[in-house]
Amino acid sequence: MKLVVQRVSEASVSVDGTVTGAIEQGYVVFLGIGAQDTEETARKLAEKLVKLRIFADSDGKTNLSLKDVNGAVLVISQFTLYADCKKNRPSFCHAGNPELAEHLYEFFIAQLRTLAVSVQHGIFGADMKVRLCNDGPFTILLEA
Repeated sequence: MKLVVQRVSEASVSVDGTVTGAIEQGYVVFLGIGAQDTEETARKLAEKLVKLRIFADSDGKTNLSLKDVNGAVLVISQFTLYADCKKNRPSFCHAGNPELAEHLYEFFIAQLRTLAVSVQHGIFGADMKVRLCNDGPFTILLEA
């Protein structure tokens, strides 16, 4: 499982011109699910994401977590994170099959909600338009 996490001041996702999710301060998470991923993988990364301290404290140090700043998460499914680009045309053979990926995508969102985090999301498998204002910019990769 791969998460590209961007700290944002605001973000939204739309499908066919309709906004399906929007947040203010928090994270946009582009979530890629691999063929070997499990619910345990998703659980561990959800916990790691919530505990991640990348918001500035009063001294300007990245010392605060999502909960500390009352932030939210916008989750976007992103199978292309598993692109194998050894050749000019990417291969996605390492991405999880759609049934597994959709299940783990929904499970990941549910885990974040269990951890008392406000979550918005796109629509799995849809052609989505994502707008965000990266705060920093601050972008990190979490993998399991």
